[in-house]
Amino acid sequence: MSTPLYTYSRTTTEEELYQILQLQKKNLATAISTKEKQKEGYVTVIHDFETLKKMHLSEPHIIAKHNDTVIGYALSMTIDFREKIPVLAPMFTELEKYISQQTSYIIMGQICIDKAYRKQGVFKNLYHTMRSFLKDHYELLITEVATNNIRSLAAHHSVGFSTLSTYSSGGKNWELITWDWK
Repeated sequence: MSTPLYTYSRTTTEEELYQILQLQKKNLATAISTKEKQKEGYVTVIHDFETLKKMHLSEPHIIAKHNDTVIGYALSMTIDFREKIPVLAPMFTELEKYISQQTSYIIMGQICIDKAYRKQGVFKNLYHTMRSFLKDHYELLITEVATNNIRSLAAHHSVGFSTLSTYSSGGKNWELITWDWK
């Protein structure tokens, strides 16, 4: 899938993984002002290269590129990573209350668009690309968003996500959201 300026695909190289980490670092909640967090959104989880690569090997991530530069990403995370990213453990605990073990699902581990490329449809295209690659293998796409990350919540709901649950963990409130691909 692509738009005139951008291409959407799965990750294939280590260079793409390193570019994801660079983009992540620029958009961490700890790296931007409160005002920018409210206006632009932010990411919470910090991944290291080895974890990101293992996630990629399990199910490649979805990226948007402008020429050879990663301008956005949506991380694919299988249930195998439940114990590998401790900050997400409460999400899995909450999820078990609502989702049957027979339901096939994948977690969207994090989505981020470079600030210069926002409001151009990249967010929606990343998700639609993810769906096109994974819908035959999974019934649901699941993620969580901090309830105070208003921009991100609105964007997710506009793509087709629905709220499954709201819960508290680590001093924050989270919306556990799903996109039904059946």
